Amino acid sequence: MTGERVRARVAIVGVGNVGATFAYTLLLSGLATEIVLIDVNRERAEGEAMDLVHGVPFAPPARVWAGSYEDCAGAEVTVITAGAAQRPGETRLELSRRNTAIFRQIVPAVARANPDGIILVATNPVDVLTYETWRLSELPPERVIGSGTILDTARFRYLLSEYFSVDPRSVHAYIIGEHGDSEVPVWSLANIAGMRLPAFCAAQGRAWEPAAMEEIFRQTRDAAYAIIERKGATYYAIGAGLQRLVEAIVRDQRTVLSVSSRIEGYYGIDDVSFSLPTVVDRRGVVQALRLELDDGERSGLQRSAEILQATIRDVGRS
Repeated sequence: MTGERVRARVAIVGVGNVGATFAYTLLLSGLATEIVLIDVNRERAEGEAMDLVHGVPFAPPARVWAGSYEDCAGAEVTVITAGAAQRPGETRLELSRRNTAIFRQIVPAVARANPDGIILVATNPVDVLTYETWRLSELPPERVIGSGTILDTARFRYLLSEYFSVDPRSVHAYIIGEHGDSEVPVWSLANIAGMRLPAFCAAQGRAWEPAAMEEIFRQTRDAAYAIIERKGATYYAIGAGLQRLVEAIVRDQRTVLSVSSRIEGYYGIDDVSFSLPTVVDRRGVVQALRLELDDGERSGLQRSAEILQATIRDVGRS
């Protein structure tokens, strides 16, 4: 029936800043008819659930409760946001050993409860943990997705939109590779209305300034550090990004999003998880798109993959 809501359960493991913000965004979106919150701190999960249900009269109807891993059964998506927080000055990859140990407790329990669902990883370092989640869960790789550079790409598009004075939704540009210091901006394909950025500059009667573009990328790459220094954590934008990704899955939209998944045979890169523009629908990852990268972007992506593979090997030995 047209307009009928799809019944969808979404489980959220970890209700710290990111998990709770995502739960709130999800509730207001109306995407999920059931939202289960799971946390090692049961009282925290209960408190967040109580707070959220008091907002149900202002949102589409939904059941929200604090549950256990068994409640992941039947979930369309289980979103894992649990883990140690990134400390000021700490890189995402430095988090890897601490959060891998936590995931070794979480992921098998989720996979046992819901072997047919999709696991969406948001915890950092997200690429390493996406790979570990695939390995630990033994799920098909298309059903293990990391939030990856969905947020970096949003930051990139926003900063470019500010510079060029257009709606960020009209900017088509991607950050690929690691969600972190080795990420790669795809300048060669970035465009507004199908016009490459130097051509758009010319149409506006302004000079193309590579130094300004490099500063935009620096701000994109270092945004989390700047936010964490000022307020201790980032959670609003990633909460919105997770909601958009869950929407693509629940509504079977075949949306292209820059998410992390296991990669094989991509410019000589194998057996690693990182972000590429990827078609996502109810099945999870449909296809990671092969971009026509220039030589610098290709070598940057290969370097990013090498850094991630080294970390994956390191945590595998721990």
